[in-house]
Amino acid sequence: MSSGHKTMTFFVTVIFGLILVIVGLTVQWPRWAWVVAAAALLIGAGLALATGPRPRGPVPPEHALEPDWPIPRAERWEQAVSGIALPSGVDDYDFLFSATVRWCPLDAPADAPHVNAGALAIESVLERARHVTVLQPPHRSSLAQYQLNGVLGTMRPDPTCRVEAMAENVVLRLCDTDAERLTKLSAVRKDEDVWEHERNWERNKREYLGKDVLKDTGSAVVWWMARNEDEVEETVNLIGPLAQLTSAANNQDVPEPFQRLVPGSRPEPEPRFGGMWPGPFEEPPPADGPFPDDDFADDEPSGDTGVSHLLNRLMDEAGMAEDAAERALFARRIANDLDAANAPDAADEVRRRFDAPAPPPGYGDPATEKPRDQESDGGEPGAGGPDGGEPDAGEPGNEGPPPQPPRNPPPPTG
Repeated sequence: MSSGHKTMTFFVTVIFGLILVIVGLTVQWPRWAWVVAAAALLIGAGLALATGPRPRGPVPPEHALEPDWPIPRAERWEQAVSGIALPSGVDDYDFLFSATVRWCPLDAPADAPHVNAGALAIESVLERARHVTVLQPPHRSSLAQYQLNGVLGTMRPDPTCRVEAMAENVVLRLCDTDAERLTKLSAVRKDEDVWEHERNWERNKREYLGKDVLKDTGSAVVWWMARNEDEVEETVNLIGPLAQLTSAANNQDVPEPFQRLVPGSRPEPEPRFGGMWPGPFEEPPPADGPFPDDDFADDEPSGDTGVSHLLNRLMDEAGMAEDAAERALFARRIANDLDAANAPDAADEVRRRFDAPAPPPGYGDPATEKPRDQESDGGEPGAGGPDGGEPDAGEPGNEGPPPQPPRNPPPPTG
């Protein structure tokens, strides 16, 4: 029943009820008349509603394409697949595909051969999935899984047009060994990138220091002043070290203007032998000393400064025997000369080494010694000799005048 018919019936019933009330009040009906009038009014309204037209749908039945019968449920098939290897964007790294494949057969001609609809559906789904996974890197398996859920979530016919297929509950993953291997490779690549950046940073820093900061002493001083503007005096004191650092960085000697600021920068000639400096045309001594190291190695006591050792070698080279008295006397005379030359330490060393006995009376005294030219010419007249008419002092019976004691007796040795 339509809503318009119900409304009309309601209004008519109300109007008749009001009329009955007015008439009853006018003629003063008894109580039973009021009950009869109300019952008649309700019965009339009920009959009006019962005899009204039946309700109709929005589309008339005659205009419907099909009769209003229940539609049969479409028949569908499904099959679960798992662990199927699909290629990824990197060789030898395959995805493992798992899903539930659903399909629905399509109408086929009467003379069409029978087919395995499930196999066709699975092949169609795998082919669609392969086009997606082959473009994805293996470490993006989670992203590729969601893409496959969207691509395979629509029913599409297979290439033979015999079935329509789709996939649900798609799972895409890597095997455990490949996942672990990719994790290690990723860590190595990250470490290599960090190391490469650090190496480039170090190379740039070396180039900046070598070609800009330490190009010369002036550049180094300006660089230091730019970093320490208020430390002028300290910068002046660092000019020498900066010049030395700049020269070392460029494999050069310290420039002449800055050599006085760098201690030890001026080259000094090496001593040749016994403190004597080589002349302009003389070659420096060998690195192992003026004499071979294995000769007289046992003659030098530990703790010598070298003067006594050199003196010992000098006497050996002169042909003085080890037990000759002249050796000790010569050492005593050298010690006295060292005392006169204001070198008491060297003199004490010579005395300790050779422990020379006291010289004979008159040895080393200029007043009693004959000059070397007179000794070579035969002596003074009257002193004895071939030219003086007197026999030599060394001949028997001609000992000469008695020797005089030395004016500067040597100090006692310990």
